[in-house]
Amino acid sequence: MFLTQTVPRQKEIIEVVLRNGWDYMRRLLTGGKADQPQLPTPAVLKNILVDLGPVYIKLGQLLSTRPDLLNAAYIEELSTLQDEVPPVPWSEVEVFIRKHLKRPLEETFSTINPVPVAAGSIAQTHRATLVDGREVAIKVQRPGIALTVAQDIALIQGIADLVARTEFGQTYEIKSVAAEFTKALEDELDFTLEAGFTDELRGNLSRSRWFDPTQLVVAEIFWDITTEKLLVMEWLDGVPFLSANLISIENGKTAHTQRQEITTLLFRAFFQQLYIDGFFHADPHPGNLFYLADGRVALLDCGMVGRLDPRTQQILTEMLLAIIDLDAGRCAQLTLQLADSSQPVILSRLENDYDRMLRKYHNVNLGQLNFSRVIYEVLQVARNNKIRLPSNMGLYAKTLANLEGVARTFNPEVNLFDEIQPLITDLFRRQLLGDNPVPSLLRTALDIKSLSLQFPRQIELLLDRVTSETLQWNLSLRGLDGMRRTLDDAANRLSFSILVGSLIMGAAIISTKAQTTQLSYLSTVLFAAASLLGLWLVFSILRSGRLK
Repeated sequence: MFLTQTVPRQKEIIEVVLRNGWDYMRRLLTGGKADQPQLPTPAVLKNILVDLGPVYIKLGQLLSTRPDLLNAAYIEELSTLQDEVPPVPWSEVEVFIRKHLKRPLEETFSTINPVPVAAGSIAQTHRATLVDGREVAIKVQRPGIALTVAQDIALIQGIADLVARTEFGQTYEIKSVAAEFTKALEDELDFTLEAGFTDELRGNLSRSRWFDPTQLVVAEIFWDITTEKLLVMEWLDGVPFLSANLISIENGKTAHTQRQEITTLLFRAFFQQLYIDGFFHADPHPGNLFYLADGRVALLDCGMVGRLDPRTQQILTEMLLAIIDLDAGRCAQLTLQLADSSQPVILSRLENDYDRMLRKYHNVNLGQLNFSRVIYEVLQVARNNKIRLPSNMGLYAKTLANLEGVARTFNPEVNLFDEIQPLITDLFRRQLLGDNPVPSLLRTALDIKSLSLQFPRQIELLLDRVTSETLQWNLSLRGLDGMRRTLDDAANRLSFSILVGSLIMGAAIISTKAQTTQLSYLSTVLFAAASLLGLWLVFSILRSGRLK
């Protein structure tokens, strides 16, 4: 067991669990019987993660992206976890920066503000000026955090090994889930990954058919200075998105008009990321959306991103339409298409669950429909039916939830249906015709021509096989094993009964014609054998409970 060694961190985890009263995990950690898992209440789970420290706060934030594992109450509570810790003293940060810079600090920066503008569990950010005068932000990894993360990852994997022994752990493949989380935590320590994500997002949003790309900003990365432990990017001068007095009347526009324009910009930018680019910023909370001094909107912190392949994008687009139409059957079919497991599912039960879930929205105005909540409920229905969806579905749902929450807070009069209706229409047009409709139509015409030429030949081959009796049908019927076994048992018992009857009749014939002692002995043996076999047959029928 992974807790046999006397390690202070392990003792601390047990103390935190005991102090917060999570009995199930207390039994698990102390070697007790691992019964059916019982999560603490959402508030208690949040307190445990906060008490365990920065790495577990980050783990809680990752868990908040998995509505396929936790219900809405846990997702909502964990989404409030704040990654804020006391900053590391500047004396330690300066030594760390000098160690990881490619050139001497004095030749790279003219000034660095020793007071951080933000401090998190993994890193803290300082404002600085390059020697050429450009303003930058330096994201510095906390000294020693790599060792702490490695130790906590080992404990997380150990706990996952324990939970994996339970039915819950096997159903939800806890070990693979833990592997996903630990991979995400390890990626957080490599700032070149975040820098690459930032550049990719910046490139994608630099062109669009839905919005003006000049109104949306993603920071430029300074690759000649950036390392795994230091991330240097363009300084964006602005304030958090939901700050007071954000909008002023200028250029003849009212505050309401400006709010509407910015809301539309955000929806279109994120719908492009989700449904066209397939690469999206997965954490658009108010702290990562800035309103710049020049009136543009900036996206910050690309450490958490998600990807969607074209097939998934198409399914999710159809899912939005099915939700708008309140089509439970279509939602069930699309969920099964998304599922990444071959576990059998009762389709009728899944459809009934969706029908009950969607029925409460029948009288809700589409403009007031909370799409993100409905998508969360779709994932919950899938979880209740033991359907395992890809992990990026959680990021997708969380992104929509954050986006919708920010939009409603920033502009309470927003009509979400009006915002997404033209986008969905355009998405279906793209899926049907592509970005360039003329080549798509030409390819379709050629395919139809090829099909029309091949169709008569295929019909001729089919008729030829039918008339020559060479056509074979391969049918596979599921669920017949039980019937086959029942028929086999019945046939065996019938054969046994015939055999017993034959033995009795043979013994009777021999006994009536017996002229010698040997024939009498043979008759007795046959009667004994028939009696034993008959008793065994009766006993087996009685034991099966199928006498009636």
